[in-house]
Amino acid sequence: MSLPTLRQLQYLKLLAEHGSFGRAADAAHVTQPTLSSGVQELEKILGAPVVDRARSGMILTAVGQAALDRAIVILNEAEELVQAARNAGQPLTGRFRLGVIPTIAPFLLPKALPLLRARFPKLRLFLREDLTHRLLAALKAGQLDAALIALPYDMSGLAHAHVSNDELMAALPGDHPLAHETEAPPSALENDDLILLEDGHCLRDHALAACGLKPPKATGEEEAFAATSLPTLVQMVGSGLGVSFIPAMAVAAGLTDAADVAVLRLKGDHPNREIVVAWRAGSSRAPEGRLLAETLRGA
Repeated sequence: MSLPTLRQLQYLKLLAEHGSFGRAADAAHVTQPTLSSGVQELEKILGAPVVDRARSGMILTAVGQAALDRAIVILNEAEELVQAARNAGQPLTGRFRLGVIPTIAPFLLPKALPLLRARFPKLRLFLREDLTHRLLAALKAGQLDAALIALPYDMSGLAHAHVSNDELMAALPGDHPLAHETEAPPSALENDDLILLEDGHCLRDHALAACGLKPPKATGEEEAFAATSLPTLVQMVGSGLGVSFIPAMAVAAGLTDAADVAVLRLKGDHPNREIVVAWRAGSSRAPEGRLLAETLRGA
């Protein structure tokens, strides 16, 4: 029985990513006839078409999509085989692609990167900052080796190592009645306008769940305020537009220093999010993921 080659599976993956034979051939650094021939050979081996060719472009058939899902796993394993062989006995050397969410990156990385450079001088770290759902999709697709994210989150198909617990704190305008307190229960903020990050930021969900609050709703024709980033969120709170919740690592990094904002601990269980390094379950990069988490714990 003939089996597909890794090159043929790579052609299929590039076709799915680029949507045309021409662009996929460019990405593979081969001619279009070479790529087209490789795909045709794959179709002969599978006994069914993998793409529908039309004037409007190409789309994967059901067989093609099923083959692509398995091809991604096979290509990931092949790449990890090579990386594991090259890095045998030398963890965190060479290329390592790390995703980081934006509510962690600017506060932890400035302290962590010098430690990583000092401990692993041969490490070539490529960073990608994005929202959690996109990072985990890239991780599962083999486009990242690990991701620095915050839990709770759906970790199906992933493994992780603990880095730290990051406490969530209340951020209030400087003239708020509770501004001179050191602690307050989340319920004390229920009557204030609540400002959170936009949908898609996991910190939004962490804050609401941990504090037992409901998301702010629009009233009448006015939309509920939402911020695109933590610096914007802090400025909105400092301008008196409402109250919010921010991670302690951001406060420690000086995020609130330049704004008229009071920061309070939340009474009770001191709600927090768990910072972890995540990788694909069963990945050969697991030891490096754990070593990365261990190094980040010292930052």
